Amino acid sequence: MAYVAVGTSAGAVGGGYAERPSRLTGAVVWTKAPARSGAGAGAGVRPVLPDGCMDLLWSEGRLLVAGPDTRAYVPAGPAAHWAGLRFFPGTAPGYLGVPAHELRDRRVELAELWPAARVRRLSARLEAAPDPAAALDEVALELAAATGPPDPLLRHLVAALDAGRPVAATADELGLGARRLHRRSLAAFGYGPKTLARVLRLQRALALARAGVPFAETAARAGFADQAHLARNVRELTGMPLRGLLALG
Repeated sequence: MAYVAVGTSAGAVGGGYAERPSRLTGAVVWTKAPARSGAGAGAGVRPVLPDGCMDLLWSEGRLLVAGPDTRAYVPAGPAAHWAGLRFFPGTAPGYLGVPAHELRDRRVELAELWPAARVRRLSARLEAAPDPAAALDEVALELAAATGPPDPLLRHLVAALDAGRPVAATADELGLGARRLHRRSLAAFGYGPKTLARVLRLQRALALARAGVPFAETAARAGFADQAHLARNVRELTGMPLRGLLALG
């Protein structure tokens, strides 16, 4: 999977962002600090781009969940310190106990999803932790241990679509009809497999373009019909032209 560095609900560009692999398979632990005074002046706010993932977030004493995005999300509010756990696509609903489609294009307080007492205990634990990101990693491992392994079919689906396999062919390979695959995808990813395929293709294209691959070659290698098709899809999903996204860093 290709992940956008700030493909989270982290905040303004210019702050210090860092990430590392989680001990939970396929997940990523990340931190985001506010920009230093004068840093990134004029750079504006970097949009959070669709990446097929959901995040468990900790910031300024608040626990939130970032649902799956179908369009760019522009963070608002004052700059803040953030720590997050970005789950591998399709796995967060099983760990958090909520279908992904209920959180599509939303950021919600964890207390809206879990009992208040449970959230208070977790908040106190993170507040006391010297490294909240490491504490979130521990929480993720505990959730995984309590719920069991995610459905391997979903991981196969992500791998196939991320490799550019057609949705219909992937459904046949997995032994699922179109309607059943759509229902499974809504619960796991927040949208149907065609939208997931578009999001993953966007991420492939961004990774290639950021590596300096010319746009025409990026379009061909990422699975677009041509460069114009790439440009339309990037603008539809992010609200910006590809060159503008690359300028954000």
